[in-house]
Amino acid sequence: MPLQLPPLALYIHVPWCIRKCPYCDFNSHQANNDIPEADYIAALRQDLACDQSLAQGRKITSIFFGGGTPSLLSAQAIGQILVDAEQLIGFEPHIEITLEANPGTFEQEKFSGFRAAGVNRLSIGIQSFNDQQLHLLGRVHGRDEALRAVNVARKAGFDNINLDLMHGLPGQSVGDAQADLQQAIELEPEHLSWYQLTIEQNTAFYSAPPVLPEEEILADIQDAGQLLLAAAGYEHYEISAYARAKQFSRHNLNYWEFGDYLGIGAGAHGKVTLPEQQNILRLWKTRLPKHYLDAATSARISTNLQGHQNPFGGGSDLLGEESLPLEFMMNALRLHRGVPEQYFAQRTGLDFSAIASCWDELARKKLVELADGALRPTPLGRRFLNRVLQAFM
Repeated sequence: MPLQLPPLALYIHVPWCIRKCPYCDFNSHQANNDIPEADYIAALRQDLACDQSLAQGRKITSIFFGGGTPSLLSAQAIGQILVDAEQLIGFEPHIEITLEANPGTFEQEKFSGFRAAGVNRLSIGIQSFNDQQLHLLGRVHGRDEALRAVNVARKAGFDNINLDLMHGLPGQSVGDAQADLQQAIELEPEHLSWYQLTIEQNTAFYSAPPVLPEEEILADIQDAGQLLLAAAGYEHYEISAYARAKQFSRHNLNYWEFGDYLGIGAGAHGKVTLPEQQNILRLWKTRLPKHYLDAATSARISTNLQGHQNPFGGGSDLLGEESLPLEFMMNALRLHRGVPEQYFAQRTGLDFSAIASCWDELARKKLVELADGALRPTPLGRRFLNRVLQAFM
């Protein structure tokens, strides 16, 4: 089956933060001194220029500034990279441009500038409205700043806001989690990312783990929270994503529908379909900010498997046929509505017959279904998603 080019998104990584949170395993580094903003923006442009050919004529459907804390950059810097991206590749009409921001006062002062620069979706990292929990999580803001941040964002003109909120926090009861969620709902964000705290390797919590709620309490928190969100009109459309009025995250939908994305910035990852070679390429950039900035002024060139040259390249590999079913399903089955059946062949290059027997067995167990032309998990399959995915290994 010939591969078809899917939509193209752009991820931009900003690797600095005020303080590294003890649960964070992302590529983020404490900004002890001034951030080399001008040098980093210049490097991002160079990085994107090197990847320009990978767009293969497509324009960008969505952009996501992640980190780290992208809101540490000035509005002028954010605006400059958006100008560069539009000049180098181009934007689809009504492009979604999301920027992650922390609720600290320093970042709040910039919200109007971010909106004027072209950012039209703000993702605010609240995590909790409980000051004691925020302290345990190592956050640099408090409840009052969190509430103020949403108000400031609205006044700045943002009509598409996501709030990040955690549950299953140290010592958290069902009532505590409900109170957090109720406060978030009262702020009326268009989107909520509500997810359980997990302890990851290479984090401070992994070295000195806090005492988390027992499994029974975690299950009760999840069940009660989903009822509360549904009653408030939020559709649970992905494992930890909830939206009102169908205002889904278009950038994340592109990931889950096995679309393509370029990744620029220190440690950023990308995925690109190569129809002529009938291959899918994954590539990533060098991780440490210093090495990334050094690459911008050095002659070092990294050549990946397709001969694509980028001085910021950390590595690349091709997705083999044997790994494609799992890669596709790991994304597609996160969505409650699933993905159109034809996407499997179009975006993996494999005929559906390659997984037909596996799919049929899972369907017999009522874990997946083909309904309304979509491949999707059943409610039972969502509950045991890891077991479902193991079938594609």
